[in-house]
Amino acid sequence: MSTTKAERLLIADDDPDLVNAYVLFFEAYGFIIQKATDGVSALAAYSAWRPDVVMLDIQMPGRDGHAVAREIRRIGTVPRPLLVAVTGQRASSQRVESFRAGFDHHFVKPAQLPIILAVIASRSTP
Repeated sequence: MSTTKAERLLIADDDPDLVNAYVLFFEAYGFIIQKATDGVSALAAYSAWRPDVVMLDIQMPGRDGHAVAREIRRIGTVPRPLLVAVTGQRASSQRVESFRAGFDHHFVKPAQLPIILAVIASRSTP
């Protein structure tokens, strides 16, 4: 099964096993994927590639996901990428911080990938 449009998805997480699982899942739906294992490389990949969707862990080495999200929003790319936090941070205050940083969605690990897929698929395009 594939999406109607091959969207570009950047996945950043410092757990290589999770990244590989995410890649397998989203590639099966036709996404074109780049990966990063820390915040600095995630921001570099975003700047060079300008993906449609960015899925970020919050607690990563280098720069955390909040710092990466704030920088992506500061860049002001049009159309705006969908920013999805996938993190172990469960507290409501942490969720609020994700939205303040510029994330569109905040999912807690272990994330339900079909739900994330549905969120990506149902977003309205600018």
